[in-house]
Amino acid sequence: MKEKQKIDWGVTFIPFALIISIAILFFIFPVESNQILSEIRYIVGDVFGVYYLIIGLGIFLISIFLCFSKIGEIRLGGQDEKPQYSFPVWGSMMFTCGLAADILFYSFAEWIMYADNPHVAELGDIEEWANVYTLFHWSFIPWAFYLVLAVAFGFMLHVRKRSRQRFSEACRPIIGNRADGLLGRLIDLFAIFALLAGTATTFSVATPLMSSIIGELFGLSINRNVITIVILVITCVVYTYAVLHGIKGIGILAKVCMTLFFGLLVFVLLFGGQGRYSIENGFESFGRMIQNFIGLSTYVDPRRKNNFPQDWTIYYWAYWMVWCIAAPFFIGSISRGRTVKQTILGGYCFGVGSTIISFIVLGNYSLGLQAAGKENFVSMYAESGDLYEIILKIVDTMPCPVFVLILILLTMMLFYATSFDSIAYMAASYSYKNLEENESPNKLLQLLWCVLLIVLPIALVFSESSMGNIQSVSIISAFPIGIIMIVMIWGFIKDAIMEEKRR
Repeated sequence: MKEKQKIDWGVTFIPFALIISIAILFFIFPVESNQILSEIRYIVGDVFGVYYLIIGLGIFLISIFLCFSKIGEIRLGGQDEKPQYSFPVWGSMMFTCGLAADILFYSFAEWIMYADNPHVAELGDIEEWANVYTLFHWSFIPWAFYLVLAVAFGFMLHVRKRSRQRFSEACRPIIGNRADGLLGRLIDLFAIFALLAGTATTFSVATPLMSSIIGELFGLSINRNVITIVILVITCVVYTYAVLHGIKGIGILAKVCMTLFFGLLVFVLLFGGQGRYSIENGFESFGRMIQNFIGLSTYVDPRRKNNFPQDWTIYYWAYWMVWCIAAPFFIGSISRGRTVKQTILGGYCFGVGSTIISFIVLGNYSLGLQAAGKENFVSMYAESGDLYEIILKIVDTMPCPVFVLILILLTMMLFYATSFDSIAYMAASYSYKNLEENESPNKLLQLLWCVLLIVLPIALVFSESSMGNIQSVSIISAFPIGIIMIVMIWGFIKDAIMEEKRR
């Protein structure tokens, strides 16, 4: 009974009821639901698109300020406290909880989706610019979202020792006691809904690739039922492991995931035949991205000549913003004993570094074949529009393609394991009115969140939502989250300045 009294059933069941209702509408009215999504996305993402770009660049600049100001020396915990985890373990958990299996989908094929966009043609050759945008969309600004909020949450948990692990509590330095009232409740409900939308986007994008790989390996016909079975099997197996082993289990899975992930990258780099090209073009693309960083961050296309920022940059910033509900909480919780500066710079080193390596190796493999005239993946995509099929064809050009497919499948499953385990764990923690720093959420409540996290993705798969409509879920959900993030960061800086003066 005591356990039930600690749970905020409103925050737990209102999003549950809302998501179930939306999922039912997608099942019953798939066409109409997708049309409504598109219309709302146009209003939020197109009319107010610059809002997302301002938040992205602003938070990146704030991360630099935090590192090199006196706030950067504040330790997330006691003044002499040592880090709770070693750097490799900490970095592995941070990277795998922050990125799900979709990193492999996008690493292989994102540049192909850019290739026929007029904006890339205006900038120059596809070979020179397509990979620049993949690095830009997955590096410093996205990880700034995570890391700035992570140190804000870490400060709240390990310095202020607050027991309410919620967005509303992080906003308390600005909104005061209203964090306990209606305003705080609305903030928490928006956050939970955004969390569900973010996981839905990731599942809906990456899971069809896993089912395609399974179909290729076992000769199965791919349809929505197979995709749904894949989702259910992954969630049942993975989440059960998480419930039984908690943070320790996530740490073990993260290390195994990173081993397989870098094993895949090393294999492709050494034996794929495009190693030199991948390194050189990746190095050049990274330099071009740094050189044009401000221009890439502020490009809006006001006359809508190509809609590139509306289709991609704005979507990505929104996508990462909705993932900011759980991932920064988790990163903040495992960063105890590190300073603000160490957390942000370490996150950039491990998170951004690993992400960039993935896109350089896997993206440039297929781009190298395209540039050399050995394959024409751009034409294949223009004809079929099926990126999952194209990724299978990319893998088929590698040595030992069956081995590579198995390695990709296992790595994606472990990415799902670590990212969604951490999300379920933090979402369950979010359901408590109060949860002490070293207290774990109830395992049955974690299982409830496991179920909730897969409902909307299955609905999107069955409604045959396009990539644009899947993107819309994130863009719409991120709009209110951006405002909440600003309040949280403002509150953290205000509180941290007071703490620095006290010390």
